[in-house]
Amino acid sequence: MSAPFSTDDLGILATGIALLDRNLRVLWLNDALAETLEVGVRSLRGQDFSALVAEPGFAEQVARVLAEQPQVRLRAVTLHTLHGGSLCADLDLQVRAPDTLLLEVHALSDNAGTDTPLSATLRGFAHEVKNPLAGLRGAAQLLQRRVEDAGLADLAGMVIAEADRLATLADRLLRHGGRPQLGPVDMHAVLGRVEAVLDGQTQAPRIVHDYDPSLPAGTGDADRLQQLLLNLARNAVEAGAQTLTFRTRIEHGLRLGDRILRTALRVDVIDDGGGVPETLRDTLFQPLVSGRADGTGLGLALARETAHEHGGELRCSSRPGNTVFSLYLPLGDAHA
Repeated sequence: MSAPFSTDDLGILATGIALLDRNLRVLWLNDALAETLEVGVRSLRGQDFSALVAEPGFAEQVARVLAEQPQVRLRAVTLHTLHGGSLCADLDLQVRAPDTLLLEVHALSDNAGTDTPLSATLRGFAHEVKNPLAGLRGAAQLLQRRVEDAGLADLAGMVIAEADRLATLADRLLRHGGRPQLGPVDMHAVLGRVEAVLDGQTQAPRIVHDYDPSLPAGTGDADRLQQLLLNLARNAVEAGAQTLTFRTRIEHGLRLGDRILRTALRVDVIDDGGGVPETLRDTLFQPLVSGRADGTGLGLALARETAHEHGGELRCSSRPGNTVFSLYLPLGDAHA
């Protein structure tokens, strides 16, 4: 059963999203897809999406596949835009309700990895978290003033520090066009801060270090990378992991898409939980895909987006008792 979703969740995503009926008529679309197709949101509603597809027989192909399985993936499809242009995109169609299909449009671009403004996904996320953070910080301040135990006061102080860090990150995303604030990053220090946050949880996992002591400093936005790694660690704990291993390595000649990184920094978050369900592995990083009934399915999509904005990648391999999420970040020049 697919995780529940709402158009509020879909609306903030940078990925082009539409809801279609079984005849491929557009019921709803988000701003990102409207911008990609150069159309107005209202003008496309009620229209046959297959009319925008250059390849003949698109509707028949989709109907045939969806009659046998709940998802169809089409690669390098040519779409028409409103002003007579065209674009190449990967299309994912999923059955999300008996009469509703979820369409994701991933436009293919030659400019992947360039320094572009942050997508609407993270801008929407930044906007949504500011009010809860303010309440969290205020509650932690009250606790810090009232508790007499020094250890509890320190924990309240850590909550305040983390709330401030996330508030600063949110402000930065909203005020500065969303670009990462790049600088030298000590990944071992970032992982240490992630570990400190996890240690404050009620059911803190055991942390094992497998660090390369010769690891050089990378380049990135330390706050965003910390949030990415913290999301991975928390997902593992919520999936039942008792032990997390943080591993760092250097990779040489790593291929990312059509690029080859001469040197790359690799950070692995390894857990001993039950593993990623087989049914989710092909769509794990897509928005609205979640293994938990109460999950929004945005966390891993946001994590991969952050990796891409750093010119890197996020990958996963999984079997019961050993799930590895690997973050790759460039250390040297890439070439085709």
